Amino acid sequence: MNAVLIILDTLRPDHVGCYGNEWIQTPNLDALAKESVLFTHTYPDSLPTLPARRAIYTGCRIFPFEEHHSYRGDFIGAPGWAPMREDRDCLAEILALNNYRTGLVSDVYHQFKPSKNFHRGFSQWTWIRGQELDPYRSGPQVSEEEIQKHLPEKIRNPAFISFFLRYYLTNTQHRSSEEDYFAPQVFRTAATWLEENHDSNQFFLTVESFDPHEPWDPPVHYRRLYDEDDNVRDVITSLYGPASRLTPRELNRLRANYAGEVTMTDRWLGHFLQTMNRLDLMDSTILIIVSDHGHCLGEQGLVSKQGYPLCREVADLVMMIRFPDGTGAGTVCDKFSYHCDIPATILISLDIDPPKSMEGRDLKPLVTGDLNHYEYITVGWGPFVMVRDRKYWYNAYLWGERPLLFDLEIDPQLRHNIAAELPDICQNMSELALKDAKGIIPDYLREMADKNIPGCTPMETSLTVD
Repeated sequence: MNAVLIILDTLRPDHVGCYGNEWIQTPNLDALAKESVLFTHTYPDSLPTLPARRAIYTGCRIFPFEEHHSYRGDFIGAPGWAPMREDRDCLAEILALNNYRTGLVSDVYHQFKPSKNFHRGFSQWTWIRGQELDPYRSGPQVSEEEIQKHLPEKIRNPAFISFFLRYYLTNTQHRSSEEDYFAPQVFRTAATWLEENHDSNQFFLTVESFDPHEPWDPPVHYRRLYDEDDNVRDVITSLYGPASRLTPRELNRLRANYAGEVTMTDRWLGHFLQTMNRLDLMDSTILIIVSDHGHCLGEQGLVSKQGYPLCREVADLVMMIRFPDGTGAGTVCDKFSYHCDIPATILISLDIDPPKSMEGRDLKPLVTGDLNHYEYITVGWGPFVMVRDRKYWYNAYLWGERPLLFDLEIDPQLRHNIAAELPDICQNMSELALKDAKGIIPDYLREMADKNIPGCTPMETSLTVD
């Protein structure tokens, strides 16, 4: 049997049809969901991009980031923004040792920066160049006029966004057709890998699509599905700050651009799935599609992703598993699960015993029986932690300061902080967080809090919950 793992960066479940969205077109994901188990309570172990992938690739929890330090050749990221540890097995290595042909196709440039090692264990790995600040092209640089087309009117000090846009637009100025965009490149390359490796008796392919991560700049015909007019600046970048920096019209355009990226990514995912069908691989392959995190698009007053408030728009994930024997096809699993459960699920489906060091658990028994692996979930981001159970959603520093608490039964959108009213619940949640952190509060996490460098969004701009 074979395995295919597809990771879609920044895909929010509430922007996918099979999760209830009624206005964004995602026909291929929706069709696949009818053949799969749709998971509605999957969460990352830790965030953002690289910590999440370390858990997905190794099946081990990364929180509470015990070995954190900065690496040369990269920016200073959140704790856990690091290579996979040398003393931990990764899924591709395990499968390669079991005579699987392994492949990686990715445009997530963070995985290929100096000192990173996410291509360990792959027989072939292909890096699609040019996303974000990938040092792919240094020139010719785009004009200031081109940059201004995408700068929000209220941005008074656009130094970083301007720099970001100049780099990205320089990288992508060669595009001449839809096939030159990133999601098409990723899924077409992955489809070609299937064709070229169809002679293998057993294979494992990981497909990493950075889309629909920002910049949100799909071909115009995708954006026009959701915003037909061209009477506004074409905002394509996250602010990593307050949504009030955008006019209502600009925010609508940004949301339309994100929706367009989702539909474009779905369309080219469909191309890949058609290739699997044409090669008669669906009935001999376990197929998992998962997102790493989401992004606020004006919710919580923010256009950002952040560890505080770690809200549902950021923490809730898409995940569906298509078992080749049809287990759970068309059903919904609302039991808690983690990113780190994915490797164990794949290995056991392939009749391979996971190594004892792998902390994740097989998800198939959640579908076939009454088993629950987890009564609650913890998600770490820098010095912050989120804890949720069936009733409450808690978010604070790991040591319990500045708690946010929400009653999910009556406030599922997390709008009313009731931490002051229920200090005992906050204390219980804080104790669960510390338990999952193995009782460890690393000193550098407190130092990060003092310096306000938790990663992505500065904390003073993210304190928007009443």
